[in-house]
Amino acid sequence: MSATSLLGSVSSLVRPWLAPELTSIHRQPMHSVPHADRIELDGSWRFQLLREPDAAPGPDWSTATVPGCWTMQGFDDRPQYTNIQMPFTGRPPEVPADNPTGLYERTVDVPSSWADRRIVLHVGGAESVLIVRVNDAEVGLSKDSHLAAEFDVSSVVRPGPNTITLRVIKWSDATYIEDQDQWWHGGITRSVYLYATESVYLADVRAIGGLADDLRTGTLDLQVRVGFAGDPAPGWRVEASIGNGAGVELRAEAPASSVLEWFWTGPEADLMFGHVVGGDAAVADDIDRWAELWPRLQPPAEGSVGWRIDVADIEPWSSEVPTLYPLTVRLLDPTGRVVEEAVQRIGFRRVEVRGLDLLINGRRVLIRGVNRHDFDQHTGRVVSPESMRADLVQMRQFGFNAVRTSHYPNDPALLDLADELGLYVIDEADIESHAFQSTLCDDPRYLNAWVTRVSRMVERDKNHPSVIAWSLGNESGYGPNHDAAAGWVRRYDPTRPLHYEGAIRFDWTSDQTVSDVTCPMYPTIESIVAHARSGRQRHPLIMCEYSHAMGNSNGTLAEYWDAIESTPGLQGGFIWEWWDHGLVQRLPDGRQRWAYGGDFDDHPNDGNFCIDGLVWPDRRPKPALWEHKQLAAPVGVGLAPGDDGRPGRLEIENRQDVRDLTWLQARYELIRDGETVDAGELELPALGPGERALVELPVATTTMGDGEVWCTIRFLAREAQGWADAGFEVCWGQVLLAVAGRSLGKEDAAGPVELDGGGNLVHELLAAPPALALWRAPTDNDRIAGLGERWSAWGVADLTRTIRAIERDGASTLVRGEVHTASGIVIRHEQRLSGLTYGGVLVEETAWIPDELVDLARVGTLLEVVPGLERLDWFGRGPHETYPDRRRGGAVGRWRSSVSEQYVPYVRPQENGGHADVRWLELHDGASRGLRIALDRPRQVSATHFRAADLAAANHDVDVTPRPETVIHLDAAHRGLGTASCGPDTLSEYIVGPGEYRWSWSMHPVGER
Repeated sequence: MSATSLLGSVSSLVRPWLAPELTSIHRQPMHSVPHADRIELDGSWRFQLLREPDAAPGPDWSTATVPGCWTMQGFDDRPQYTNIQMPFTGRPPEVPADNPTGLYERTVDVPSSWADRRIVLHVGGAESVLIVRVNDAEVGLSKDSHLAAEFDVSSVVRPGPNTITLRVIKWSDATYIEDQDQWWHGGITRSVYLYATESVYLADVRAIGGLADDLRTGTLDLQVRVGFAGDPAPGWRVEASIGNGAGVELRAEAPASSVLEWFWTGPEADLMFGHVVGGDAAVADDIDRWAELWPRLQPPAEGSVGWRIDVADIEPWSSEVPTLYPLTVRLLDPTGRVVEEAVQRIGFRRVEVRGLDLLINGRRVLIRGVNRHDFDQHTGRVVSPESMRADLVQMRQFGFNAVRTSHYPNDPALLDLADELGLYVIDEADIESHAFQSTLCDDPRYLNAWVTRVSRMVERDKNHPSVIAWSLGNESGYGPNHDAAAGWVRRYDPTRPLHYEGAIRFDWTSDQTVSDVTCPMYPTIESIVAHARSGRQRHPLIMCEYSHAMGNSNGTLAEYWDAIESTPGLQGGFIWEWWDHGLVQRLPDGRQRWAYGGDFDDHPNDGNFCIDGLVWPDRRPKPALWEHKQLAAPVGVGLAPGDDGRPGRLEIENRQDVRDLTWLQARYELIRDGETVDAGELELPALGPGERALVELPVATTTMGDGEVWCTIRFLAREAQGWADAGFEVCWGQVLLAVAGRSLGKEDAAGPVELDGGGNLVHELLAAPPALALWRAPTDNDRIAGLGERWSAWGVADLTRTIRAIERDGASTLVRGEVHTASGIVIRHEQRLSGLTYGGVLVEETAWIPDELVDLARVGTLLEVVPGLERLDWFGRGPHETYPDRRRGGAVGRWRSSVSEQYVPYVRPQENGGHADVRWLELHDGASRGLRIALDRPRQVSATHFRAADLAAANHDVDVTPRPETVIHLDAAHRGLGTASCGPDTLSEYIVGPGEYRWSWSMHPVGER
């Protein structure tokens, strides 16, 4: 078969994969009816990978799994990762001559019961051009990699064995508008099946649930399209009923208007194509071919009926309470027989933009969102329903109430799950022309693609209550193609606002005719607050992307939410993004790693920029995810003074939009100096959304004793939720009740310490003497923002020490010296060392950072401890990694782990394993030998088996080897993480600049445990 033979003269004039104007041939209209009489075709197909679309198949066939990316199944074509740049050179619509083309073939037995029925082939997704043949008959063509294509194959399918051939072309004109930040694959990525209907059938059901002004009466805009062949008799009817799922039928019988009126929308029999002049045989031949083609381009004949249903006293659908009702639509023939029945779950909710607020069910709801690509570490873009459920369950468990389908429509199963589990969805069209975003949006050749991709998404997903806005795509500039698509949506579905960042990129106060929200990408906190206070804001501000989760990142997430929650007009945003897109790759030596751009010898590529998620490729949560969970806590805990001015009561706040607190139970824990001294149940007040109440402390402050005292309240699900088991910890709150003075043991002075010939401290538990540290293994944010190069130019990773003077003063020794960077910069550094009883030592340090070192990674002490001390305890924030600008998700307490477990395996190794606000830490061998280090005040601390240089030198986590020693950092100051790999850097208060730094610490051996 030759692909260019498809549909006669059309493809003899232009190759379909090089024709932007051509989006489909013989593809059926998009619809939302789940036709149930199916033959599933997922599984093994005969397969050949050809080098160009026109190539003829050879004699040798292999097998490929459908759905599946051939790039992930061992064929001679590799995954390729690019962000902005195209994967090949050229200008639209040019594509390489070497254009991998997958030829899929399968024989399917069609039952005799399907004879004389309408039969449709459904292909859920194919990248990027799909050409269909059945039994050697040309059927049709589709472009749009992330929406289904359906073809009526009734005329070419017969009972018994039938051969289906699918030709999938990887590169096409459509590739230029599918230039999303993602791996490039090829293949059939969603399910394939045949389904059958009667000759009169349910063609579409449009069932959009809303709310009347009383916000308790449900409104249902129900329109049913019925398709048919031939000339159906009068008397066909449609019935609809709504049940609440609990055996109570809220029946809305179809009124008289439900009798179908038939409309013939197909071509007229005597349609003229033009005049033949002079008997030109070629022209006549073309006319004959067009006459054959024309019926395939027409929509099918259909009838329709619609009505509005009001249902009193419903439970509105929301993220917190995602109530769904089954809607049943039946098609009845003139005798009253049910010919077809479709059941869908609908929700009643109201979405509107009013002033500067996006309202859901009349309330301003903060959007705590995350962006999500379809991704699987083993299969690439092929994702199972079970995997999608796991994604959304985990999102709910970590406090997200919204997801943006970046940057294309997801499988319909994801929206079913969002309806069920309660996630607001920004549904995004499969349009991104990043490399050519300033031109293709104006190119009339791509107008059809723009409108078709947006309209088909809306037609497919219209009935999902979870969808609260339609997005016109991503990073595709702004032009008349967007205006056309927006105009179509506004007429078809006025119940939802539109979203498009490209329309507001350069002016947040513009008319925004195609976006009803201001949805900037990676704005600074300062800029969004200034906009909201400017008096010029015109729309709700909801960031489509912010806080880029690349590596050890998401610094200042708390400050974003401080601003959002305190500033009218700011309403949240979507973190970039959910997944690290690392593909499992087996190396020649048998090891496995998560691969990123370039690891498949793919060129061009954009490196590890695809490793930018809140979860690893196996869905384990990264530390930053715990930060978001706590910031999104549905319950707030504060401290109110008692009558005597001492802490006396807890202030409990319900931070939810819909629910009261009865679904939660609470437990308290009282911690003194890291030890639990009391715990028990805490009765929660019956608070509605937004309400606050004071609760007496579970114990009197007078009985707490001396020391640093914290009260932690943990809130648990009282009963199972759709996304959590009973007893699941939803959030926690913590208040400081008492602060004790901190001593490092100066009163235990015991004499001078031992120094080596270079003036360095010697101790039996130290593998190397303490040293000044100014550097960290650059994070992805550091590296991409240029800090890594700056630190390298300064030479702060390679320090040498020169001792200028050693002065003894009683029990202490003052060591004055200088530290030189590799580039010759000099830092003055002093240590005052005092011996303590029980073999301990107190170290008081001062460093003077010169003006040229304007932005350092850290200022602090580096220690290496002898091997064998693997058990780690600390009193500070934990249990997961925290940093100065990402620490609110870590509770203050005493935590126990191991040194090995402190390593955070970012796919590209970098600074990791830190803990903020640490008071002390202990290392122990679990038997008789250990070491305790205490600090003068809460500091940033880490204890791992890796030096910073080990991490910086590696490209993948499998390339680093732990050392037997424990490497400890005690930081007087540590730079914030920020999010500068794509977005703002950390705030000024988290920058480590020039000046004087003082810190002190003590250490001493500890015995048996």
